[in-house]
Amino acid sequence: MGRLNVELCGIELANPVIPASGTFGYGYEYAALYDINCLGTFSFKGTTKEPRFGNPTPRIAEGYSGMLNAVGLQNPGVAKVKSEELPRLKQCFHKPVIANISGFSLDEYVYTCAQLDEEEQVGWLEVNISCPNVHGGGMSFGTDPACAAEVVKAVKTVVKKPVIIKLSPNVTDIVSIAKACEDAGADAISLINTMMGMRIDLKTRKPVLANTTGGLSGPAVFPVALRMVYQVSKAVSVPVIGIGGISTAENVIEMMLAGASAVEVGAANIVNPYACRDIIQSLPAVMDRYGINTLKEIIGGAH
Repeated sequence: MGRLNVELCGIELANPVIPASGTFGYGYEYAALYDINCLGTFSFKGTTKEPRFGNPTPRIAEGYSGMLNAVGLQNPGVAKVKSEELPRLKQCFHKPVIANISGFSLDEYVYTCAQLDEEEQVGWLEVNISCPNVHGGGMSFGTDPACAAEVVKAVKTVVKKPVIIKLSPNVTDIVSIAKACEDAGADAISLINTMMGMRIDLKTRKPVLANTTGGLSGPAVFPVALRMVYQVSKAVSVPVIGIGGISTAENVIEMMLAGASAVEVGAANIVNPYACRDIIQSLPAVMDRYGINTLKEIIGGAH
């Protein structure tokens, strides 16, 4: 057992650093830059039942200490992910991977989860009920405890692998939604997804994004994510994955002290494609600086 080892739903990870869905493609894009097997695991691009082209462009806007995106779940659909993306990924990544899944109805969530549950390389199913950039789906399930629980119950009836529910910060009471998901059978909670935001072009006097609004990510959201991870991890007994603005080893440790068993790194990968590798490499020295022997021992240490 190494100093960086953590456990996620009974599966041992060499370290807690996980690239977040939508920022790491299907892995092989980054494998051309470095050996991605140094990662704890990663969450691949959000997958839906049918192929999606996504939202019209422009889809990206800069913000203060962050970025806005309104990509809209562009993906080739679950059939092609199974037949093309996962076989290609298997050639360069030799650990269990997290399948990130979105839907626009209960039936779509159930179908797509059941399909990816069959895949040998998939270790966990991260069910995204929190996407702010699509209309009529995603976040509409994640803003109400009863709706969130309904998705969890439906998915759990058709899968064997651990189910991670990804929650939205765009709510007034994140704890009640997390507890409803736990009570319905969720094996872990990941949070937060992006926060709703927008920019306006002063020359055109119109929104910068074609979608008008988008999801804010990056360092700007870290304090909000940290607060929500702290609250949720105190309220539930299942593991929590902390997401939001993480870009340094110090951020990882802070998230784990707040109660995260692992972390997902998102926007930092877009700024620096080596971000996750660099964070992992710098963790031991930062742990030494703060007198930390193993990462497992600090989970929830700030409670």
